[in-house]
Amino acid sequence: MSYYDNRELSWLKFNARVLEEAQDTTTPLFERLRFVRIFCSNLDEFFMIRVGSLRDKLLCEPKDRENKTNMTPKEQLNAIARQVKKLLPLKDAAYADIMGGLTAFGVEHLDENRLSAEQDAFFKAFFAREIRPLLFTGIMDKKHPIPFLKNCEIYVACKIHRKGDAQGKYTFGILPASENLPRIVFLPNTEGMGFSGKFLLIEEIIRRYAKQIWDNFEVLSSAIFRVTRNADIEINEGLFDHDVDFRSVMEKLVKKRKKLHPVRIEFQGSPDSDMTDEIPKLLDIGENFVFKQSAPLSPEFMSVLEKRLERYPELFFRPLTPQRSPQILPGKPLIEQIRQRDILLSYPYESIGQFIGLLEEAAVNPSVTSIKITLYRVARDSKIIGALKTAAENGKHVLALVELRARFDEENNIGWSKQLEDAGVNVIYGLEELKVHSKLLLITLRDGNEVSYITQVGTGNYNERTSALYTDMTLMTANRDIGSDASVVFNALMTGSTVESTNRLLVAPKGLKSGIVRLIDNEISYGRDGYIGIKINSLTDRDLIEKLAEAARVGVRVELIVRGICCLIPGSDNADNTMTENIRVISVVGRFLEHSRIYIFGRENRKQVYISSADFMTRNTEKRVEVAAPILDSSLAERVCGIFNTILRDNVKARELCADGKYRRVSSDGNPPLNSQIWFYEQAYKANENSYAAIAESKPSNSPVKVKIRRIR
Repeated sequence: MSYYDNRELSWLKFNARVLEEAQDTTTPLFERLRFVRIFCSNLDEFFMIRVGSLRDKLLCEPKDRENKTNMTPKEQLNAIARQVKKLLPLKDAAYADIMGGLTAFGVEHLDENRLSAEQDAFFKAFFAREIRPLLFTGIMDKKHPIPFLKNCEIYVACKIHRKGDAQGKYTFGILPASENLPRIVFLPNTEGMGFSGKFLLIEEIIRRYAKQIWDNFEVLSSAIFRVTRNADIEINEGLFDHDVDFRSVMEKLVKKRKKLHPVRIEFQGSPDSDMTDEIPKLLDIGENFVFKQSAPLSPEFMSVLEKRLERYPELFFRPLTPQRSPQILPGKPLIEQIRQRDILLSYPYESIGQFIGLLEEAAVNPSVTSIKITLYRVARDSKIIGALKTAAENGKHVLALVELRARFDEENNIGWSKQLEDAGVNVIYGLEELKVHSKLLLITLRDGNEVSYITQVGTGNYNERTSALYTDMTLMTANRDIGSDASVVFNALMTGSTVESTNRLLVAPKGLKSGIVRLIDNEISYGRDGYIGIKINSLTDRDLIEKLAEAARVGVRVELIVRGICCLIPGSDNADNTMTENIRVISVVGRFLEHSRIYIFGRENRKQVYISSADFMTRNTEKRVEVAAPILDSSLAERVCGIFNTILRDNVKARELCADGKYRRVSSDGNPPLNSQIWFYEQAYKANENSYAAIAESKPSNSPVKVKIRRIR
């Protein structure tokens, strides 16, 4: 149907919006460089997972067609390659522009082919002293086993001719440029004290002086390259047999991932055509997936530059600090406050430290009998893990479901699971064929014969680091129905089963999608008086897309905030020209990653509001354990709707998806500029200042409260 877009191509449109932030001259210069890095790391993961999966499908099911645009795996791969080759020159131009601007701040990425005599002498000596002793060489041709090339590691290829061999005969030598070597090398200051900001990358130095390595060969040409390997590992049912240790199997699979088939090769600069033709063939990489670019292949060196530039605040975003929620009174037990009223935190504007305070309080509260939590991604120095260990050591029954299949966090989670077990925590893993992606915490208390619950449901991970970078929400409630539902969820997880029904929570895989369809159907019954507002990361579930289109067709107003993939194209022309004309889709890409999920159904007094961990993707609605929680407190529901509506009015970082499938900047239409993320931070600062002022007024004159507020200017 004409209102569908392909999932993979829609994702590339999202990454193009990330790249727009790198091109935006109103963004501080180093922050633009950071967006280049995000664009590159996003693309790496896309090739490892999505392209890797499509390549597998091409081999096993070449005639299979995806269910929205009817494209075969080959058609999708070809379209991906074409689109990526359009984006890479834009990325290269952005990098060159940014680095050109940084020269005014003393940082300069030198051209290895335009070094002065003094510069050449320094780098040549550095190569001989610091690099050459650590290099090992490999040969790549039909007569030698191909050396193993690590995923996303940088190498220098040299086209070499053995002295004495026939003219025109050559082979390829391979030099690693990543392991045990500094990523970036700075020139010394002209005064001889310390180092300047002028630099070359280690691979550029190796390429320039590679002739010193091959004593018996003539180096005809050289090139920097790297390969990207398929990382889409599958977990089969047999791993869940009772006589198999799932954690040890996952450890083996993570190691296996590092050796899967290459799906992409990138060359930097203008390499010899023999290299770009023959090396990919030796690696069995099709010509469509050979990419050339002028910018560095890996942006990891940028963190070194950041330290050198910290003294220039104009190169960075203004520092912003997550604030204390005005809902939470300092010095008073949080459990008692939650029993009095529901509390909603909004990250990064409000601090996750307040939620951590709840866990730390529960760990020592004598009334707390158990703590149960689902862990998908956590920080490497997690205070949340520390609180759970403390609770177990204090004799609480602590259950932690650690999802070992959280992509690219498998090793991290394997390590945490071992630490938790050592501390006495009861650790379980995800269900057979179902990842547990929910963000759910249940604290059970017993006071005499009375049992009560404190339940937390979030949209994002229990990760202190990302809570300062991602927009997310967390609900903390003492509502007994929600607590009972959470208890049902954990009981099912402990027995390896899924939840059949609940009273308040919507729980995937059996109750979330059906619950959303029911809520959409209810709005359909209201026709033009109906309303649906959804904020998610991705929209790919065909059933839900069809339902939203059905609602729009009968006049329901549908407003979607979809940060990433959106397979529904609004306002598209088709047979009756009304399928999606009542649907508006925007995407906000800015300083923080939009990550919260909000579902709103209905207008005014009949409005129902949910927050959730689930996107509208089939993997979330049918193949994961996800939880959506209703916001039952009317004031909090209005707050969530206010957040949603403010994002809809963003005219600085919002792009609107148009009927032609392209995203365009939202026009201000004469309205004042509104960057919703910065506006929310300003409100958090003001609310914190006002709450401190109110506390100060309530204190006796001999008990002053010191207020220290950092204003946004």
